[in-house]
Amino acid sequence: MTTATVLDQQTKEIIKATVPILEERGAEITKHFYARMFENHPELKNIFNQTNQRKGDQSKALANTVYAAALHIDNLEAILPAVKPITHKHKSLNIKPEHYPIVGENLLAAIREVLGEEVATDDVINAWEKAYGVIASVFIGIEKEMYEETEAKPGGWTGYRNFKVVKKVKESDVITSFNLEPADNNLFPAYQPGQYITVKADIEGEPYTHQRQYSLSCAPNEGYYRISVKREDAIGDHPAGVVSNYLHNQVEVGSILPISAPAGDFVLDMSDTRPLILLSGGVGLTPMMSMLETVIKEQPEREVYFIHAARASKYHAMADRVQEISAEYENVKSYVIYESPTPEDEGNYDLKGYINKEWLEQVVPTNDSAFYFCGPKGFMSAIYKLLKEQGVREKDILFEIFGPTTDITK
Repeated sequence: MTTATVLDQQTKEIIKATVPILEERGAEITKHFYARMFENHPELKNIFNQTNQRKGDQSKALANTVYAAALHIDNLEAILPAVKPITHKHKSLNIKPEHYPIVGENLLAAIREVLGEEVATDDVINAWEKAYGVIASVFIGIEKEMYEETEAKPGGWTGYRNFKVVKKVKESDVITSFNLEPADNNLFPAYQPGQYITVKADIEGEPYTHQRQYSLSCAPNEGYYRISVKREDAIGDHPAGVVSNYLHNQVEVGSILPISAPAGDFVLDMSDTRPLILLSGGVGLTPMMSMLETVIKEQPEREVYFIHAARASKYHAMADRVQEISAEYENVKSYVIYESPTPEDEGNYDLKGYINKEWLEQVVPTNDSAFYFCGPKGFMSAIYKLLKEQGVREKDILFEIFGPTTDITK
């Protein structure tokens, strides 16, 4: 990615001058942008997660991306680590080149409408139009390569392909697993442990199609894809999860689900042989299970620590399977943390409350280990902070955020 020969110095100076404004009002701009775009192009509600729109997560994520682009306009290579996960999500949602002009038109209009013509002058809008063109071409180029790579795999596909539910298993009071096989019985590609698929749901009574991304929760090459879905119940002003409740309550063995091909860059590095620390909270254990099931097959001698945090045993999915693995493999150690254990849980957990620095130092080697973690954002922020306090190197800290990209490092 380079802007040296594409954007002139005056354009870059104008973009850099907008950094303080974007820092202060970026979320306001992007919130207005989404409202404007959906009003002009309601068909895009079939692609964008409307729950994230209501919660404001998507607009905040876009604001952060726009701000980062402005801040690093002299060297956009600096934002590539943030771009990669977004392009994987775009690929999973089947974002196409024709979507980018729509986004650009409405984003530029939102900048002017929110900031006013005195701030968002013609020069500012023209500079951002040029910058957006460069950034969009980078996204389009990366996503094109991803689509081509997926199609080149045996059984690979782009768009959506019908899969049939061949098994449905209740893993806990709130998590259910679904095993999926191609409805056409043809080949389908393996994936890297940690990747996810997108499920497209056309739900009766819903005006738009819903798309949700779910991590694959078993090792590749099992003969099926498996997703493990947490049912999102209504809590206060937070509505129940439309798709998760649909899957739990209406989808049964034999149901057909259109899905996209596996995507995602939060994947287990199989060339690494150092101790592997897998930490998860709640339904964040799904990619961790895929990694655990993979490593015991492909690196059976590797030292593994599997640490899972849940509210209590009734919310703890796949506990029996993890215990089986740790009993069979001496090099695999598993630990359970319950936030609010019940009397029936006594003796079935290793720590009550939350993971803390002292406990973590006692149970895992923090020096020269690879740390992978996933879970609710609060959990992930706390784990990141603990690891940094223990001196774990940034390159050894790997994580996946469910939903729109956010910064857990602050």
